[in-house]
Amino acid sequence: MTDIRGIIFDKDGTLFDFTRTWGEWARRVIEDLSAGDADLARELARILGFDRENGTFDPASMVIAETADSVMQALLPLLPGRDPGSLLDRLNQLSGEVDPAPAADLVAVLTQLRFPADAAPRRIGLATNDAEEPAHRHLRSAGVDDLFDFVVGYDSGFGGKPEAGQLIAFATQMALAPACVAMVGDSRHDLDAARAAGMMAVAVLTGVALTEELAPHADVVLPDISHLPEWLAGQAGRPRRA
Repeated sequence: MTDIRGIIFDKDGTLFDFTRTWGEWARRVIEDLSAGDADLARELARILGFDRENGTFDPASMVIAETADSVMQALLPLLPGRDPGSLLDRLNQLSGEVDPAPAADLVAVLTQLRFPADAAPRRIGLATNDAEEPAHRHLRSAGVDDLFDFVVGYDSGFGGKPEAGQLIAFATQMALAPACVAMVGDSRHDLDAARAAGMMAVAVLTGVALTEELAPHADVVLPDISHLPEWLAGQAGRPRRA
């Protein structure tokens, strides 16, 4: 029987609209690192999988699911003499400076999910392949940081998705059985992490991936997180998908 007592969210593409948020980050990174070199700017955009003219990402862009460290390693060959640590710090700094675009009314939705009218309060967590400090900054900017019991990034000591370490840490620290937790995300990395952790896998369409890509790996595909409260209410007493 399904009784979801905890929800752990991905950040980008889930809580925040991916293209509107990270398109601005990509523009800033390219402008900052190219320093006016048009050829370098084109190469940086290519590595990031970002179309500067249209402000969109290629579905295979590493920015969608990889860590800042992975992005740094990919960009480093284009920047001879650049120190890896300082480059990573700059990418994280620019990430923290981005004004994230909420994918829904986060205060209303997260409050409803955390404090359901007819059930005990739920635990709420965040697991992102972004760094932890920018993640906190983004949550604070949206006015929802205090609604989260648990926030981790790829640099928090639990690894990154699609591995299950972040999700297992949430369940362990909140004293929840993984089967009573839903992982909500917009990418295969999120859904694979949910399956590996033994959690319910909920997909949303506020990232780049389409329904047909996510549906085979998810218990449900929702337009955005505002549909979660109603969907969860309908799950009470239902058996989980095998």
